[in-house]
Amino acid sequence: MKQILFTLFLAGTIHCSAQVQNDNIKINQIQVIGSHNSYRQAIETDLYNMIQAKDTSRSLKGLQYTHIGITEQLNKGLRNLEIDVFADSKGGKYAHPKGLDIAKSQQAYDPDGLMKKSGFKVFHMPDIDFRTSCYTFEICLQELKKWSDANPGHVPVFITLEPKDGDANFFGTKPEDFTPEVFDALDKVIFKELGNSKLITPDMVRGKYKTLEEAVLNNNWPTMKKAKGRFFFLLDNNGAKRDLYALNHPSLKGRAVFINAEPGKPEAAALFRNNSEDPEIAALVQKGYIIRTRADSDTKEARANDYSHFEAAKKSGAQIITTDYYLPSTIFNSPYQIKFDDNTYVRPNPVTGGK
Repeated sequence: MKQILFTLFLAGTIHCSAQVQNDNIKINQIQVIGSHNSYRQAIETDLYNMIQAKDTSRSLKGLQYTHIGITEQLNKGLRNLEIDVFADSKGGKYAHPKGLDIAKSQQAYDPDGLMKKSGFKVFHMPDIDFRTSCYTFEICLQELKKWSDANPGHVPVFITLEPKDGDANFFGTKPEDFTPEVFDALDKVIFKELGNSKLITPDMVRGKYKTLEEAVLNNNWPTMKKAKGRFFFLLDNNGAKRDLYALNHPSLKGRAVFINAEPGKPEAAALFRNNSEDPEIAALVQKGYIIRTRADSDTKEARANDYSHFEAAKKSGAQIITTDYYLPSTIFNSPYQIKFDDNTYVRPNPVTGGK
């Protein structure tokens, strides 16, 4: 039985790779499907119902999704993941979600005490939406490296990384702020756990060009031959946090992660355009930028079985398309499922080519 499963998996991997088997195409000449909040596990029913009852002014239906494990997603063929990170320099800040005080759970939380240790934590919302398949950022990265080592030559994996802080929630929990020093620590973890050989960095793309954007507009993205087996990180932030990450790093020199810098900025390379019907996307792709967009959000498309945003995303040429539904929902009844026509999650880009 194990041999049969391995054979089926291997066949799927070969089929996926065959779509982009030309080693000379660039990484902006493919289109991949991936998951949104890839680590996330659904809120338990009692807590969800209690929170919804306390706040009847808004619907929490947008939180009714869940994911299989990260390794399972990668084995399935997804080549984009999203990871949220919270700073926790002293440790223990998120070790006891306060939501568990108002709704008891049969499921143990952090049985190994990982949340008590210092370091970056991975979950969606403090105290409320805290279930996760990897408690710490280090564990997520170690899982990525283990999978990558076991699958040498895999299509590069694009990872959107969202550092989270902000005001205190109604439980009084205020996340630790991201500062230049905290961002330095974040980079240090990425380089330590993955290493340069597993990363596509801004320095690699910039090469001998004066700025990162100049390199991108001259199509200096790495070829698939050079990019296979690597990870591409993109910061999912606008404004202050984005600017803090770039501070004192012109064109992101020495950084591990690309940022959502607008065209015309020296750091511009990869952009978020979450509305897949945005008419600018195709033009930005043609200029050389890598674009991330969404097939669905807040469970709306899945509930309506509406593929219009996915069709627009495919046509736009956005290289990264995220979804909560690479598998149909297990929470409500809908056949909605996002994948390409050949049942894979990677294909040649319809705008930039890649055959």
